[in-house]
Amino acid sequence: MRIRIVGAGAMGRGIAQWAVTGGHTVELADARREAVGEAIGFVRHMLERAVQKKRMTGEAAGAASARLIPVDSPAAPGHDVELVIEAVLEDLAAKTGLFRQLEDVLPAGAVLATNTSSLPVTQIASGLHDPSRLCGLHFFNPVPLMKIVEVVPGALTRPEIPETLAELVRGTGHAAVVVSDTPGFLVNHVGRGLVTEAFALLEESVSDATGIDRVVRDVLGLRMGPFELMDLTGLDVTAAVTDSIWRGFRHSDRLRPSYLAPNRVAAGLHGRKTGRGFYAYGPGDPAPTDLPEEPVTGDAGRPVWVAGEGRDSDTLRTVLSGSGAALEQGTGPSERALVLSTVWGTTVAAAIAEGGLPAGRTLGVDPLSLTARRRVLAMTPASDAAAVGDARAVLSRAAGGAGAVPVSVVRDTAGSVAQRVLASIVSVAASVAERSIAAPGDIDTAVTAGLGYPVGPLAWGDRIGARRMLALQEGLHRSTGDPRYRPTRWVTERAHLGLPLTEPGAVPPTAGG
Repeated sequence: MRIRIVGAGAMGRGIAQWAVTGGHTVELADARREAVGEAIGFVRHMLERAVQKKRMTGEAAGAASARLIPVDSPAAPGHDVELVIEAVLEDLAAKTGLFRQLEDVLPAGAVLATNTSSLPVTQIASGLHDPSRLCGLHFFNPVPLMKIVEVVPGALTRPEIPETLAELVRGTGHAAVVVSDTPGFLVNHVGRGLVTEAFALLEESVSDATGIDRVVRDVLGLRMGPFELMDLTGLDVTAAVTDSIWRGFRHSDRLRPSYLAPNRVAAGLHGRKTGRGFYAYGPGDPAPTDLPEEPVTGDAGRPVWVAGEGRDSDTLRTVLSGSGAALEQGTGPSERALVLSTVWGTTVAAAIAEGGLPAGRTLGVDPLSLTARRRVLAMTPASDAAAVGDARAVLSRAAGGAGAVPVSVVRDTAGSVAQRVLASIVSVAASVAERSIAAPGDIDTAVTAGLGYPVGPLAWGDRIGARRMLALQEGLHRSTGDPRYRPTRWVTERAHLGLPLTEPGAVPPTAGG
């Protein structure tokens, strides 16, 4: 296929490299002619590096380089062009104006594609003589490494175009997902689940940014914590995207931005690019993952009694027994024993009140952390400092005495840190599915590839179980009263019907069918 790429910046260069490597001929154009030469030089350098790293042969790199053709003007005639991919600045008038010019100089059968990440595809197309030929084709940076592309048809896009573009993408080894033309499309929309909940936890002083990041990395298994991630992408960018999607969905509670972000953006605390964000990035500053943890100084031999019955409590007893803890049996704790309670979607304070437990020495343990690389201990306003230190020492003991397990201490909140973040990720993805913005399988494919989650959010919810996820959503909503935690219809229905969250479900016939 002969593809014209308009825009020779970071995205345009990446798309050009992707296309020529995939065997397509690329015409590269930009309003700045010198930018085209710079981009071609960059792509050829990247092809040479691929040869040096033995990712492709010299012959293949040479052939790919030969398929890269400079074009003097974005609107130059192109009788053989079959597809245009626009990668210019995020401005509606600029994009529409460019496509109007291209309509006049390219064959009527040429498909027009926009790489917009934030503008509605339908609005871009509305300024064209023939809006049916335009579709969104949203790549992620760096394009050659981020092997996911969102195909976004507008309201008037011809029905055959999305699948044609999806097949083109898949033919290059990238995954393609077809997504409705909605605010944030798919990946950026689902990504709000992580960052908005992380900010909510920070607002409530459940832990600091470092503590939240540690739990998200070590308990949920994400490669980067949310605040570390925002420092990498830039808080100014994250805040703008979050506000845009929230406004686009008419101020949805589930997508609510944080009041903390605007002042941090105004102060220039954007992250790595400004040298300071949630972490410092000076020459002598440690990486977020290298920051030291508070030493464990409590009494690991203090007796422990586990409150409650059920799977979570039994798992905690097994973990403690395996690590050699002084575990008490019986119907109640001794006068000196620590009391540990596993909570799911509720607070330790509620468990203390319900069970008549001693407030000073009762602490919570997040069951999600029991089999993870980090354990999470929740303290209440009534917690005795010595009890907190001793409980941390008890929980830090690994099975068989092999080293120590890091333990994070957080303030008591419904569901603790990991449960709230997981619930938010799954809930936002479920709301995308119930709106038919994307198919369940495509949601999981796009999120794992685009956000690097260890598993897709709906499949993640299935690992927990639909009924247990519903209990978590109901517990958070009941405990907080905040509508952001209201159970989603997608999870509720599947929990009641015994279906997995990844199940698309039956589709009613169309009115005319």
